[in-house]
Amino acid sequence: MSATSAPGAVPTAPTQKPGGGGRAGRRAPKRVLVYVLLSLGLLVLSAPFLWMALSAFKTQTELTASPPVWIPTEWTLENFRQLLDKLDLPLYFMNSVIVAVLVTVSNLVFCSMLGYALAKLNFAGRNKIFGLVLGALMVPGNLMLLPLFVLMSKLHLIDSYAGLVLPFAAGAFGVFLMRQFMQSIPDELLEAARMDGAGEWYIFWRIVMPLVKPALATLSIFTFLGSWNNFVWPLIATNDPDKYTLPVALATFATDPNKAGGSNGMLMAGSLLVVLPVLVLFIALQRHFTQGIATAGMK
Repeated sequence: MSATSAPGAVPTAPTQKPGGGGRAGRRAPKRVLVYVLLSLGLLVLSAPFLWMALSAFKTQTELTASPPVWIPTEWTLENFRQLLDKLDLPLYFMNSVIVAVLVTVSNLVFCSMLGYALAKLNFAGRNKIFGLVLGALMVPGNLMLLPLFVLMSKLHLIDSYAGLVLPFAAGAFGVFLMRQFMQSIPDELLEAARMDGAGEWYIFWRIVMPLVKPALATLSIFTFLGSWNNFVWPLIATNDPDKYTLPVALATFATDPNKAGGSNGMLMAGSLLVVLPVLVLFIALQRHFTQGIATAGMK
Protein backbone atom coordinates (compact mmCIF):
# COMPACT_ATOMS: atom_id res chain seq x y z
CA MET A 1 0.00 0.00 0.00
CA SER A 2 1.44 3.34 -1.02
CA ALA A 3 2.17 5.90 1.60
CA THR A 4 0.28 9.23 1.51
CA SER A 5 1.45 12.61 2.69
CA ALA A 6 0.02 13.99 5.89
CA PRO A 7 -2.52 16.80 5.50
CA GLY A 8 -0.88 20.24 5.49
CA ALA A 9 2.63 18.88 4.97
CA VAL A 10 4.97 21.04 2.91
CA PRO A 11 6.16 19.21 -0.22
CA THR A 12 9.89 18.77 -0.37
CA ALA A 13 12.08 19.03 -3.46
CA PRO A 14 13.22 15.74 -4.96
CA THR A 15 16.60 14.61 -3.74
CA GLN A 16 19.33 15.03 -6.38
CA LYS A 17 21.57 12.05 -6.99
CA PRO A 18 25.19 12.58 -6.09
CA GLY A 19 27.30 13.46 -9.09
CA GLY A 20 24.35 14.10 -11.42
CA GLY A 21 24.26 17.88 -11.24
CA GLY A 22 28.02 18.39 -11.03
CA ARG A 23 28.83 16.61 -14.27
CA ALA A 24 28.67 19.80 -16.33
CA GLY A 25 30.80 21.54 -13.73
CA ARG A 26 33.46 18.87 -13.99
CA ARG A 27 33.47 19.12 -17.80
CA ALA A 28 34.15 22.86 -17.80
CA PRO A 29 37.82 22.69 -16.65
CA LYS A 30 38.54 19.94 -19.19
CA ARG A 31 37.01 22.00 -21.98
CA VAL A 32 39.03 25.04 -20.97
CA LEU A 33 42.20 22.92 -20.94
CA VAL A 34 41.45 21.62 -24.44
CA TYR A 35 40.89 25.15 -25.73
CA VAL A 36 44.14 26.33 -24.16
CA LEU A 37 46.13 23.47 -25.69
CA LEU A 38 44.56 24.03 -29.12
CA SER A 39 45.26 27.76 -28.90
CA LEU A 40 48.91 27.09 -28.04
CA GLY A 41 49.20 24.67 -30.95
CA LEU A 42 47.65 27.22 -33.30
CA LEU A 43 50.07 29.87 -32.07
CA VAL A 44 53.07 27.61 -32.64
CA LEU A 45 51.92 26.67 -36.16
CA SER A 46 51.05 30.22 -37.19
CA ALA A 47 54.13 31.89 -35.65
CA PRO A 48 56.32 31.53 -38.80
CA PHE A 49 53.57 32.96 -41.01
CA LEU A 50 52.95 35.86 -38.63
CA TRP A 51 56.69 36.58 -38.50
CA MET A 52 56.89 36.60 -42.30
CA ALA A 53 53.81 38.83 -42.70
CA LEU A 54 54.98 41.34 -40.10
CA SER A 55 58.57 41.36 -41.37
CA ALA A 56 57.38 42.38 -44.82
CA PHE A 57 56.45 45.77 -43.33
CA LYS A 58 59.55 46.27 -41.18
CA THR A 59 62.54 48.45 -41.84
CA GLN A 60 65.95 46.88 -42.34
CA THR A 61 66.98 48.04 -38.85
CA GLU A 62 64.10 46.21 -37.19
CA LEU A 63 64.70 43.10 -39.29
CA THR A 64 68.25 42.79 -37.95
CA ALA A 65 67.47 43.98 -34.42
CA SER A 66 68.51 41.90 -31.42
CA PRO A 67 66.40 40.88 -29.59
CA PRO A 68 63.94 40.38 -32.47
CA VAL A 69 61.13 42.88 -32.93
CA TRP A 70 57.80 41.20 -33.60
CA ILE A 71 55.48 44.13 -34.27
CA PRO A 72 57.08 46.89 -36.36
CA THR A 73 57.16 50.28 -34.72
CA GLU A 74 57.30 51.97 -38.12
CA TRP A 75 55.20 50.31 -40.81
CA THR A 76 56.62 50.72 -44.30
CA LEU A 77 55.93 49.56 -47.86
CA GLU A 78 59.51 50.11 -48.96
CA ASN A 79 60.20 46.38 -49.21
CA PHE A 80 57.38 45.97 -51.73
CA ARG A 81 58.55 48.99 -53.72
CA GLN A 82 62.12 47.69 -53.95
CA LEU A 83 60.86 44.24 -54.92
CA LEU A 84 58.79 45.69 -57.76
CA ASP A 85 61.75 47.73 -58.95
CA LYS A 86 64.21 44.82 -59.04
CA LEU A 87 61.87 41.99 -60.02
CA ASP A 88 59.27 41.84 -62.80
CA LEU A 89 56.69 40.72 -60.27
CA PRO A 90 53.53 41.17 -62.42
CA LEU A 91 54.96 38.90 -65.14
CA TYR A 92 55.87 36.09 -62.75
CA PHE A 93 52.63 36.48 -60.83
CA MET A 94 50.65 36.16 -64.06
CA ASN A 95 52.67 33.09 -65.06
CA SER A 96 51.80 31.43 -61.77
CA VAL A 97 48.13 32.38 -62.12
CA ILE A 98 47.90 31.00 -65.67
CA VAL A 99 49.61 27.70 -64.80
CA ALA A 100 47.72 27.19 -61.51
CA VAL A 101 44.32 28.01 -63.02
CA LEU A 102 44.83 25.76 -66.07
CA VAL A 103 46.04 22.87 -63.91
CA THR A 104 43.12 23.30 -61.50
CA VAL A 105 40.46 23.49 -64.22
CA SER A 106 41.87 20.50 -66.10
CA ASN A 107 41.94 18.43 -62.90
CA LEU A 108 38.36 19.36 -62.07
CA VAL A 109 37.21 18.25 -65.53
CA PHE A 110 39.30 15.14 -66.13
CA CYS A 111 39.30 13.79 -62.58
CA SER A 112 35.54 14.24 -62.37
CA MET A 113 35.02 12.42 -65.66
CA LEU A 114 37.20 9.48 -64.70
CA GLY A 115 35.78 9.42 -61.17
CA TYR A 116 32.25 9.26 -62.58
CA ALA A 117 33.21 6.42 -64.92
CA LEU A 118 34.81 4.41 -62.12
CA ALA A 119 31.93 5.03 -59.71
CA LYS A 120 28.80 4.78 -61.87
CA LEU A 121 29.59 3.07 -65.18
CA ASN A 122 29.99 -0.67 -65.65
CA PHE A 123 32.68 -1.60 -68.16
CA ALA A 124 35.34 -4.24 -68.52
CA GLY A 125 38.51 -3.54 -66.56
CA ARG A 126 36.99 -0.93 -64.26
CA ASN A 127 38.47 -2.44 -61.11
CA LYS A 128 41.87 -2.83 -62.75
CA ILE A 129 41.91 0.85 -63.75
CA PHE A 130 40.99 1.82 -60.20
CA GLY A 131 43.84 -0.38 -58.98
CA LEU A 132 46.21 1.53 -61.24
CA VAL A 133 44.94 4.78 -59.75
CA LEU A 134 45.64 3.50 -56.24
CA GLY A 135 49.06 2.31 -57.35
CA ALA A 136 49.86 5.73 -58.80
CA LEU A 137 49.16 7.26 -55.38
CA MET A 138 52.03 5.22 -53.96
CA VAL A 139 54.63 6.37 -56.50
CA PRO A 140 56.78 9.28 -55.25
CA GLY A 141 56.43 12.30 -57.49
CA ASN A 142 60.18 12.86 -57.70
CA LEU A 143 60.60 9.57 -59.55
CA MET A 144 58.53 10.95 -62.41
CA LEU A 145 60.59 14.09 -62.96
CA LEU A 146 63.16 12.56 -65.31
CA PRO A 147 60.64 10.69 -67.53
CA LEU A 148 58.45 13.80 -67.67
CA PHE A 149 61.37 15.99 -68.67
CA VAL A 150 62.41 13.58 -71.44
CA LEU A 151 58.82 13.40 -72.70
CA MET A 152 58.35 17.17 -72.69
CA SER A 153 61.69 17.59 -74.47
CA LYS A 154 60.66 15.12 -77.19
CA LEU A 155 57.40 17.03 -77.63
CA HIS A 156 59.29 20.37 -77.72
CA LEU A 157 57.23 21.73 -74.83
CA ILE A 158 60.08 23.00 -72.65
CA ASP A 159 59.76 26.72 -71.89
CA SER A 160 56.03 26.72 -72.60
CA TYR A 161 52.83 26.85 -70.60
CA ALA A 162 51.84 23.48 -72.05
CA GLY A 163 54.99 21.92 -70.63
CA LEU A 164 54.11 23.28 -67.19
CA VAL A 165 50.44 22.25 -67.31
CA LEU A 166 50.14 18.94 -69.17
CA PRO A 167 52.14 16.76 -66.71
CA PHE A 168 49.70 17.74 -63.94
CA ALA A 169 46.46 17.99 -65.94
CA ALA A 170 45.02 15.02 -64.01
CA GLY A 171 46.13 13.48 -60.74
CA ALA A 172 45.53 10.14 -59.08
CA PHE A 173 44.42 11.79 -55.84
CA GLY A 174 41.75 13.80 -57.68
CA VAL A 175 40.41 10.71 -59.40
CA PHE A 176 40.29 8.82 -56.11
CA LEU A 177 38.56 11.71 -54.31
CA MET A 178 35.90 12.21 -56.99
CA ARG A 179 35.26 8.48 -57.32
CA GLN A 180 34.75 8.09 -53.58
CA PHE A 181 32.43 11.07 -53.41
CA MET A 182 30.36 10.09 -56.45
CA GLN A 183 29.69 6.67 -55.00
CA SER A 184 27.36 8.35 -52.50
CA ILE A 185 25.01 9.50 -55.30
CA PRO A 186 22.02 7.10 -55.46
CA ASP A 187 22.01 4.89 -58.55
CA GLU A 188 18.21 5.19 -58.65
CA LEU A 189 18.55 8.91 -59.42
CA LEU A 190 20.74 8.24 -62.44
CA GLU A 191 18.54 5.37 -63.63
CA ALA A 192 15.49 7.62 -63.46
CA ALA A 193 17.28 10.16 -65.63
CA ARG A 194 18.20 7.47 -68.15
CA MET A 195 14.60 6.27 -68.29
CA ASP A 196 13.57 9.84 -69.11
CA GLY A 197 15.89 9.78 -72.09
CA ALA A 198 18.88 11.67 -70.63
CA GLY A 199 22.28 10.80 -72.05
CA GLU A 200 25.44 10.21 -70.03
CA TRP A 201 26.84 13.66 -70.80
CA TYR A 202 23.62 15.32 -69.63
CA ILE A 203 23.58 13.19 -66.47
CA PHE A 204 27.20 13.98 -65.75
CA TRP A 205 27.06 17.74 -66.29
CA ARG A 206 23.54 18.57 -65.12
CA ILE A 207 22.91 16.04 -62.35
CA VAL A 208 26.17 14.66 -60.97
CA MET A 209 28.39 17.74 -61.07
CA PRO A 210 26.01 19.99 -59.08
CA LEU A 211 25.82 17.29 -56.39
CA VAL A 212 29.58 17.07 -55.89
CA LYS A 213 30.35 20.76 -55.32
CA PRO A 214 32.01 20.10 -51.91
CA ALA A 215 34.36 17.57 -53.50
CA LEU A 216 35.10 19.96 -56.37
CA ALA A 217 35.94 22.71 -53.89
CA THR A 218 38.24 20.36 -51.97
CA LEU A 219 39.99 19.23 -55.13
CA SER A 220 40.36 22.79 -56.41
CA ILE A 221 42.05 23.90 -53.18
CA PHE A 222 44.47 20.98 -53.10
CA THR A 223 45.28 21.28 -56.82
CA PHE A 224 45.67 25.05 -56.85
CA LEU A 225 47.84 24.92 -53.73
CA GLY A 226 50.08 22.22 -55.17
CA SER A 227 50.42 23.94 -58.53
CA TRP A 228 50.97 27.40 -57.06
CA ASN A 229 53.70 26.18 -54.71
CA ASN A 230 55.28 23.81 -57.20
CA PHE A 231 58.96 24.68 -57.45
CA VAL A 232 60.97 21.71 -58.73
CA TRP A 233 59.15 21.07 -62.01
CA PRO A 234 58.95 24.72 -63.15
CA LEU A 235 62.64 25.07 -62.29
CA ILE A 236 63.49 22.07 -64.47
CA ALA A 237 61.07 22.75 -67.33
CA THR A 238 61.87 26.44 -67.84
CA ASN A 239 65.11 27.96 -69.06
CA ASP A 240 63.60 31.24 -70.22
CA PRO A 241 63.25 33.69 -67.29
CA ASP A 242 60.08 35.07 -68.89
CA LYS A 243 58.38 31.72 -68.23
CA TYR A 244 59.38 31.52 -64.56
CA THR A 245 56.59 31.10 -62.04
CA LEU A 246 56.59 33.22 -58.90
CA PRO A 247 58.29 30.68 -56.55
CA VAL A 248 61.07 30.04 -59.07
CA ALA A 249 61.57 33.74 -59.76
CA LEU A 250 61.68 34.54 -56.07
CA ALA A 251 64.17 31.74 -55.37
CA THR A 252 66.52 32.82 -58.16
CA PHE A 253 66.17 36.41 -56.98
CA ALA A 254 67.09 35.41 -53.42
CA THR A 255 70.25 33.61 -54.56
CA ASP A 256 71.43 36.50 -56.76
CA PRO A 257 73.59 38.82 -54.62
CA ASN A 258 73.40 41.54 -57.27
CA LYS A 259 69.62 41.76 -56.91
CA ALA A 260 68.54 40.69 -53.45
CA GLY A 261 71.58 42.24 -51.84
CA GLY A 262 70.89 40.54 -48.52
CA SER A 263 67.56 42.33 -48.09
CA ASN A 264 65.44 40.02 -45.99
CA GLY A 265 62.61 42.53 -46.16
CA MET A 266 62.17 42.08 -49.91
CA LEU A 267 62.23 38.30 -49.53
CA MET A 268 59.59 38.46 -46.81
CA ALA A 269 57.45 40.72 -49.00
CA GLY A 270 57.79 38.30 -51.92
CA SER A 271 56.94 35.31 -49.73
CA LEU A 272 53.85 37.10 -48.48
CA LEU A 273 52.71 37.73 -52.05
CA VAL A 274 53.18 34.02 -52.81
CA VAL A 275 51.06 32.93 -49.85
CA LEU A 276 48.20 35.45 -50.12
CA PRO A 277 46.37 34.01 -53.19
CA VAL A 278 46.23 30.53 -51.65
CA LEU A 279 45.08 31.96 -48.33
CA VAL A 280 42.28 33.94 -50.01
CA LEU A 281 41.18 30.87 -51.98
CA PHE A 282 41.06 28.72 -48.86
CA ILE A 283 39.02 31.29 -46.93
CA ALA A 284 36.57 31.61 -49.82
CA LEU A 285 36.05 27.84 -50.13
CA GLN A 286 36.54 26.84 -46.50
CA ARG A 287 32.95 25.72 -45.93
CA HIS A 288 32.90 23.50 -49.02
CA PHE A 289 36.39 22.23 -48.24
CA THR A 290 35.41 21.05 -44.74
CA GLN A 291 32.21 19.47 -46.01
CA GLY A 292 34.01 17.68 -48.83
CA ILE A 293 36.68 16.20 -46.56
CA ALA A 294 34.12 15.08 -43.95
CA THR A 295 31.78 13.52 -46.52
CA ALA A 296 34.48 11.80 -48.56
CA GLY A 297 35.93 10.35 -45.38
CA MET A 298 32.70 8.45 -44.68
CA LYS A 299 32.78 6.51 -47.96
